[in-house]
Amino acid sequence: MSAVAGTKEAHEGEDEGEGQDRGTEERSAGESVEQAGGQAGGHAVKRAAGQVTGLAGGQAGGHAVKQAAGQVTGLAGGQSARKPTGRAAAAPGGGPGAGPSPLRLLLSRARPHRGVLVRAGLLSLAGSGAGLAMPLMAKHAVDAFAADRSPAGPLVALTALVLVGACLSAYGRYLMSRTGEGVVLRARDQLVGRIMRLKVPAVDRLTPGDLQSRVTSDTTLLRTVLSSGLVESFNSVLMLLGTIGFMAYMDLTLLGVTLVVIVGIGAVTSLLMPRIQRAQLRAQESVGAMGAALDRVLQAFRTVKASGAEERETAAVAAAARHAHDRGVSVARWSSVSDVTMAMSIQLAFLAVLGVGGARVASGSLEISSLIAFLLYLFYLLGPIGGLVEGWTGLQSGLAAVRRIDEVESLPGEPAAEPGAVRQEIPATPLGVTFQDVTFGYGDERAPAHKGVTFDVPTGVLVALVGPSGAGKSTVFSLLERFYDHDSGTITVDGRDIRDWPLAELRGSLAYVEQDAPVLAGTLRENLVFAAPDAEEKALTEAVSRTRLDSLVDRLPEGLDTAVGHRGVTLSGGERQRIAIARALLRRPRLLLLDEVTSQLDAVNEQALRDVILELAEQTTVLVIAHRLSTVRHADRIVVLEDGRVRTAGTHEELIAGDDLYRELATTQLAADAR
Repeated sequence: MSAVAGTKEAHEGEDEGEGQDRGTEERSAGESVEQAGGQAGGHAVKRAAGQVTGLAGGQAGGHAVKQAAGQVTGLAGGQSARKPTGRAAAAPGGGPGAGPSPLRLLLSRARPHRGVLVRAGLLSLAGSGAGLAMPLMAKHAVDAFAADRSPAGPLVALTALVLVGACLSAYGRYLMSRTGEGVVLRARDQLVGRIMRLKVPAVDRLTPGDLQSRVTSDTTLLRTVLSSGLVESFNSVLMLLGTIGFMAYMDLTLLGVTLVVIVGIGAVTSLLMPRIQRAQLRAQESVGAMGAALDRVLQAFRTVKASGAEERETAAVAAAARHAHDRGVSVARWSSVSDVTMAMSIQLAFLAVLGVGGARVASGSLEISSLIAFLLYLFYLLGPIGGLVEGWTGLQSGLAAVRRIDEVESLPGEPAAEPGAVRQEIPATPLGVTFQDVTFGYGDERAPAHKGVTFDVPTGVLVALVGPSGAGKSTVFSLLERFYDHDSGTITVDGRDIRDWPLAELRGSLAYVEQDAPVLAGTLRENLVFAAPDAEEKALTEAVSRTRLDSLVDRLPEGLDTAVGHRGVTLSGGERQRIAIARALLRRPRLLLLDEVTSQLDAVNEQALRDVILELAEQTTVLVIAHRLSTVRHADRIVVLEDGRVRTAGTHEELIAGDDLYRELATTQLAADAR
């Protein structure tokens, strides 16, 4: 199964459960992505590539890797194909000219911390500036030795400069590191908040592993770029100018020789910077692709084992790791060339200065102490020049990270809930629903899911949706939850156009039990009150009893406070379904949406749950998708969908007598359990 196919399955399974809770799925690859993402420091992408290397152990799976990489690099283009808004419409690719530049975005993240960054930079600059006086003090010490004077004064001054400079630099670096951590925290908070508010179509086109990489690895690079990329680069420029000023004070001729060599080689080095920037971006994309490939395996871990596909999938992830390794090596290659070139410029300048300066000392036009001080300043150039090169390299990685973060933030999102848009504690009257000539398509190569769907759901009744697979049943629920917006026609809820409902109010009035009944990692209690965190203990006990979870609670070692494992791995399918139903009951909805909620229940629990559903239909509106005859036959109304249209509607008896498709379903799919 390819990585792209894995993503498309979420679409192709719309007849059985679109809009599944991806929040429960996005945790599985977190640790692996963090390992691949690397930690902060000098060349963060180099270290990420080094970590990835340890996973690379095979060559197979290249096709899957290309597909995973295609998902990652196509993230910005993976926005909703229908009606993009905001920056997403203006900047589909996130490339040059499409929205704010990465540098401006980076500076905007540093702006709230500019005061601390300035103080940290000044402290570091003061510490480095103290070192600038050391060669001059060394000259005075040499002159003192030559004149048979005591060198104690210059040596004491040298010692004081060393200590003061070290203390100032250490505190400045601490401030920068602490501020960098604050920037990372702020970026992660904003990015996670944005991901939680993304529209479902946008998330459908992404992979959890790559999103994890952007939240962990890419945000970490912001810390590096703010310290070594911006502040250190600025300080390096000032230190470079200060060092050149002292060198000019020592000897203008030797300064001219030095600048000719350094500027010449620096011009060559500048040609390498665009290559480094491109290599950094590709390296970070490849790390995200590796996370996506690994996440694909972890999401279907049991299927992989049951299919005997461990070796193939190991090879596929290893190939993704090898690809990330190769990209990281490319970054290391160009960065090494840049670093060595600049270091070589100092060495060549040293040889040139030594030759010219030695000749001038021999001729008597230059003091030996001045030549020594000049050579010390020459080696002092290594610091600011190296800082500039490292800062520029770090800036490229930071700009690439900002670009990838902004791609997520540019995706279409849902509006944040208004402070007053909270669900009432006491349930209001049941909601009625009307679909009038509704059309909808998922915006890809598939045929439209709805082609003029029209039906009514009166208040306080039980309505069942039936039909063959792919008829568009689960799409009805996705449109009611506004996971997607319909293309044309009208959907009204309680007499109001669904688009006029604030999302928080609309979803607060609904409860949706999905077919796969997702359970989140945590305790049983946390899962039960997930949709109603303020539920009272009495209501919780009642919901547990009505869904026949009493025996499960009694069996668990810590009762409701027992951890259920990742995605409820310690629970059976039927138990997960009953937990999902109890969670919906605690929400006390005005409209209850049930998608194949009895598919994994035994006969006894199904009968009990059917009775609960009938009781609920007396208190609220219930809309249920079902294939089982036992669930459907007691519905007040049954709507038959076929090929994205409403074929007919009526009671069970009316449809058995008057509709061939329903009669066929009743004698095959609907009656399968009876046989």
